Amino acid sequence: MQTIDIDKVSNFIRAQGPNTRIYLGADSSRYKVNGAWWAEYTVAIVVHIDGRHGCKIFGEITRERDYDQKASKPSMRLMNEVYRVSEMFQRLATVLEDRPVEVHLDINPNEMHGSSCVVQQAIGYIRGTCNVIPMVKPDAFAASYAADRLKGLRVA
Repeated sequence: MQTIDIDKVSNFIRAQGPNTRIYLGADSSRYKVNGAWWAEYTVAIVVHIDGRHGCKIFGEITRERDYDQKASKPSMRLMNEVYRVSEMFQRLATVLEDRPVEVHLDINPNEMHGSSCVVQQAIGYIRGTCNVIPMVKPDAFAASYAADRLKGLRVA
């Protein structure tokens, strides 16, 4: 597991100019250990400095049992991603309130994809808890790329 130092992230965001954009996203992967399914969740915070000067990415990785019955419709795991990104938004709320912020969900609204099983529930949850309209695939780069990349860079 890799946890975020929320004070370090908050201080970094405070030190940036008012045009700095913040993107929050989450991704997960499922794997089996000794016959039990587990999920590894990655939450990414992308701080786009002044909206044009590059970015800094912070990340957090957690693991827990995955109880989804169908791998093709991973509703519990996907909603756990949504809960984690919402929680991170709440933890950073005081430094986010005057900045442009987007929440990105690694969910594809196309019914051909298993993640579509939670798209309305996930959007409603983020709208209710974060008061923002979340981005979903293909517009959710903080989830689809940043969190996915952090997951691959993790040091064991």
